Amino acid sequence: MANGGNGRKGNEANARSFETFLEHWLVRQEHYLDELLSAQQYCHKSRDEDHRELISRVLSHYQQYYEEKSRIAQSNILLVFSPSWFSSFERACLWIAGFKPGLVIRLVMSSVGDLSEDQNQRLKKLISETKAEERALNDELAKIHESVAAPPLVEVVMNQGRLINGEISQKHEALNSLKAALETVLMSADSLRTNTAVKVVEILRPSQSVKFLTAAAQLQLKLRSWGAERDTGSQKR
Repeated sequence: MANGGNGRKGNEANARSFETFLEHWLVRQEHYLDELLSAQQYCHKSRDEDHRELISRVLSHYQQYYEEKSRIAQSNILLVFSPSWFSSFERACLWIAGFKPGLVIRLVMSSVGDLSEDQNQRLKKLISETKAEERALNDELAKIHESVAAPPLVEVVMNQGRLINGEISQKHEALNSLKAALETVLMSADSLRTNTAVKVVEILRPSQSVKFLTAAAQLQLKLRSWGAERDTGSQKR
């Protein structure tokens, strides 16, 4: 008896669950952007303590995203690597199911204009460390791709959710091995993303972190808007 129907229903339920979460999360993201812009506008009146409190809340907001993403990944890792809740444009920008960590430092360089020499040196060191970790994760992902290209995994992945009772357990083991490998590399990539952002905030002064977080939120929301517009335009043709 095929279990494809149950598998597809589970995928759809997971996708809807994350889409609902993301919609509410993005609304809060827009509110945080307003706060960050206001903090920049009145920076001469704001204290570092006020900035730190806002920065802490924004970082906690991002942590909520990663916690929910992790929950969905544990349920269906393949869905996270091909997320239906993103536009085709957003998906094209993904690196291991998220943004490339080095983007964080590039955003700092483009959005914060009053970096000290010490800060520049620390950021350059962080760039080097981040690139090395990105390369290591690229290598891990390449190994996974190579394993997927070899039988019997191709057949298993292509027929995921349509396995028949009584088939050789090797297929289940192969699919489980693939999922475990993807979960591991995703966990490492998300950890690198969050750790890089935290290290950047530690290097920056509170007022500079507000500028950086503003630029990050603006970029994300613009990519979201551009992607939606492009997909809508494609559907009308």
